[in-house]
Amino acid sequence: MVGAQYELAFRLYPYAKVPDQDGPARRHPVVIVGGGPVGLAAALDLGKRGTPVLLLDDHEGVGQGSRAICFAKRTLEIADRLGAGDAMVDKGVVWNVGRVFHRDSQIFEFDLQPQAGHRRPAFINLQQPWFEKFLLDEIHAAHSAGAPVEIRGRNVVSGITQHDGYAELQVDTPDGAYSVEADWVIACDGARSALRQIMGLSFDGRVFEDNFLIADVKMTADFPTERWFWFEPPFKNSGQSALLHKQPDDIWRIDFQLGWDIDRAKELDPDRIRDRVDAMLGEGVEYDLEWTSIYTFQCRRMEKLRHDRVLFAGDAAHQVSPFGARGANSGIQDADNLCWKLDLVIRGDAPEELLDTYSEERIAAADENILNSTRATDFLTPKSDMSVVFRNAVLELAGSYAFARPLVNSGRLSVPCTYDGSPLNGPDVADAPRASRPGSACPDAPLADGFLLDHLTGGFTLLCINRADTACDLPDRHVTTLHLSTSADDPTKALSERYLGDLSGIIVLIRPDQHVAARWKDFDGDAILRAIRTATGRQSDE
Repeated sequence: MVGAQYELAFRLYPYAKVPDQDGPARRHPVVIVGGGPVGLAAALDLGKRGTPVLLLDDHEGVGQGSRAICFAKRTLEIADRLGAGDAMVDKGVVWNVGRVFHRDSQIFEFDLQPQAGHRRPAFINLQQPWFEKFLLDEIHAAHSAGAPVEIRGRNVVSGITQHDGYAELQVDTPDGAYSVEADWVIACDGARSALRQIMGLSFDGRVFEDNFLIADVKMTADFPTERWFWFEPPFKNSGQSALLHKQPDDIWRIDFQLGWDIDRAKELDPDRIRDRVDAMLGEGVEYDLEWTSIYTFQCRRMEKLRHDRVLFAGDAAHQVSPFGARGANSGIQDADNLCWKLDLVIRGDAPEELLDTYSEERIAAADENILNSTRATDFLTPKSDMSVVFRNAVLELAGSYAFARPLVNSGRLSVPCTYDGSPLNGPDVADAPRASRPGSACPDAPLADGFLLDHLTGGFTLLCINRADTACDLPDRHVTTLHLSTSADDPTKALSERYLGDLSGIIVLIRPDQHVAARWKDFDGDAILRAIRTATGRQSDE
């Protein structure tokens, strides 16, 4: 049966019958299952690279409610590369400052982006429906310009069979079932991934015994555009912790930690929710409840993300607690890591084994996120009396002593994973800045003409800083050369600080996902070509 399971915020891709439903199974280079943020980002990325994509979603758009709301700087930089960043930042609420409270006292505040010289803020708050809509708007624009992307709503994948060199999907629609063949399948179908279950794949980790109430509240308020977090909030019936965030359109997101043993139906009663919100906001504040939900969460992942022709991404591949905004942001970075590799494989410019590095690199990222998420959850929800004593002692100390503040964990907020030890990394310069070492996401920097990341093409880039006297051109069609001079192109000295340090010049090989692949002090054509072969999994070509 194919029917609506939740109310939609935006009806983005209405169901329409297609000729494929009445004929033999047609082969597609890539089929993406799931049209959430990760699936849409992957479709847009591959489509803009010229790789044909069919996206199948079980609904006709995105559900109501804020859901994921905190989108990090790295996600916005990826959205810039895809063409959707400006719309997101223009709509979103920009914030860098957070405040942490214990009961009715502020312990400390923090600034996530004290360093100047970045195009994008540390975070924006933007409801997930808008994030998806802006990605789809860019898909439509790209499709009008020739990008081969097709989206089919209310197409529910109900089965999969893997063959030699392709997979066959069984798809249910309002007009009956049909089959689709795919050279490659990207599973972005969420935490309850049907594909993962159909394939009988394990999903190991911890399920945390706690419940959190989300309330999207529409009001006009004088609260600043900051992240406010309370341990043991002073308001009546507020639970063990509470979080307040501003969203666009005068919507405020409030999270209450309720504990494990609750009556869900009772807690979702609007009058009971209003009692909690009234206690937080104070008497006389007028507001409307826009959307409410209760969630529990897990910290777990798949053992590997590639299973022959099927590649898992986003919540289908790994889950974390919401503290730290590491879920959707990590999923977008999955797509960012995967799509350039898959595009090269499909074009015959890289071996299929390159896709194994997608699993390797993003498993490392998932483990990093799960570790940080688990630590935050253990601090928020102490499991023993002694743990409570330790947690509260840290909170008391943090109010007066700076040394204790790093121990306070209300969620270590999302940062991109550095792929240290990746098999795709090449040579390095030991005395170059650590922030731009191989495996790291390129730090942005203001230039005389825009920002550095705006000058990266979406393919491999050879960044040559203060090396204009050297012939840095390469006989490799995958690579674009970018020459910069600190005397002419570095008005704030941020480029020097982030890429040179005390060096007079440097050459940096940058991957299509804007991660550093290798660095050299001087141009060495043979060494650079070897690093490109390494970064594309073509070491056997040597």
